[in-house]
Amino acid sequence: MIKFGTGGWRALIGEDFTKENVRLLAQGIADLMKSHSTGGPEEQLTFVIGYDRRFLSDKAARWLAEVLAGNGVKIYFISRVAPTPLVMYTVKTMGTPYGATITASHNPADYNGVKLFTKGGRDAKEEITTFLESLIAKVDPASIQSLAFEEGIKQNRIELIDPFNDYIDTILSMIDTEAIKKRKLRIALDPMYGVAKTCLQTILVTTRCEVMVIHDRHDTLFGGRLPSPSTHTLHRLSNTVVENGFDLGIGTDGDADRIGIINECGEFIPPNQILALLYYYLLRYKGWRGGVVRNLATTHLLDAIAHDFGEECYEVPVGFKYISAKMEEKNALIGGESSGGLTIRGHIAGKDGIFAASLLIEALSLTGKSLSELLTEIQNKYGSYFMVEKNISFPPGQKKAILEKMADPNKFPSFGLPVKRLSALDGLKIYFTNNSWLSIRFSGTEPLLRIYAEADEESTATMLCNKMAAHLEISPGCSLDCD
Repeated sequence: MIKFGTGGWRALIGEDFTKENVRLLAQGIADLMKSHSTGGPEEQLTFVIGYDRRFLSDKAARWLAEVLAGNGVKIYFISRVAPTPLVMYTVKTMGTPYGATITASHNPADYNGVKLFTKGGRDAKEEITTFLESLIAKVDPASIQSLAFEEGIKQNRIELIDPFNDYIDTILSMIDTEAIKKRKLRIALDPMYGVAKTCLQTILVTTRCEVMVIHDRHDTLFGGRLPSPSTHTLHRLSNTVVENGFDLGIGTDGDADRIGIINECGEFIPPNQILALLYYYLLRYKGWRGGVVRNLATTHLLDAIAHDFGEECYEVPVGFKYISAKMEEKNALIGGESSGGLTIRGHIAGKDGIFAASLLIEALSLTGKSLSELLTEIQNKYGSYFMVEKNISFPPGQKKAILEKMADPNKFPSFGLPVKRLSALDGLKIYFTNNSWLSIRFSGTEPLLRIYAEADEESTATMLCNKMAAHLEISPGCSLDCD
């Protein structure tokens, strides 16, 4: 029952996310590492483990460590709750071949999971996780090797570490702290009961920003909300910004790899616009050069900005591992996705909401403009891009029928727009001649069908989504939060 999707292995607590399955996973990882081992006497297998604030995350991190240590793997165990990007950073800087964090990111509170990282602090590729799944299937639970956590510490096979300062200092070294200090921004922060508060608040205070934090206590139910920053979940942050006259509101998801932004007027700014703004800022105001990588469900405004500056925009499937791989291949400047995750060249090969927020604060400080002014500047230059998303649950038995309807373009409804081409890179994407597009794919982290559309008018994008949902004979329902 352990299957990896675009965001690692995620499962319902008590159903598939259990101690038994975490131990099976750990033994599978140990077998994976041993399969790559040379067996030399000087070789030591090493592994970084972190965890977030979800229910059972701390215990599951210990279960993982105990089995790996029992298999002779040296564990570097982060001694306090840690954002996912901090764990990835630690895998990168310590040079370990693998690492993992216990998290289910933005999934509902009754989920937990494991994200697996490989050398360099990047998301494990599909060929690795597929091989790992095959190894797990062969594990005999009775043969699992384990070493009690405290005994592992005594034997120095489990070492407690705290990379917090190194991670913070690295981010501070990559932004213009003096420009931020001079701007004296007033910022409201909503970590959504997750793990972003300590890191992000430290950066903001260090750069002399005035900070108010909400929703920062430890609550494994995330206040009864989905721990995903969106227009549906950041109402209180919006009110806080307006009532206190803040310059910006920053929300982060449960494991702090994604952000949601509220402007100075209390309006939620779609992640697509933030990604486009940061790419434009790096090109226009910082004078940096390089292409951009986006997944196929992310705004084509990035294409327009790249073209304007003589750069390339590269499209990849959903999953940040594809973005980071293409960034490395093309030496791209920035990569991101419509769900609020991004990174830039020279940082970790994974999305980092803490760094993204820091870079956005720099953009406001260095330009001296408000968020609304910068977005208006971009809209005046490149026009309007509206994206609509429908996330639809469906009975498991309906998936085959949906796939069959997606596979036959001759039976698609008439969208009233000329079709340029189709792509099966990840699900189905229809490109129209007026730069509008429609994408349909199954989520890799939740039992949902995701339908995205973008056009120069919101009504057109909504029409595209609704017509495709009707064709697939699924009720559009309510739009939830994306990957």
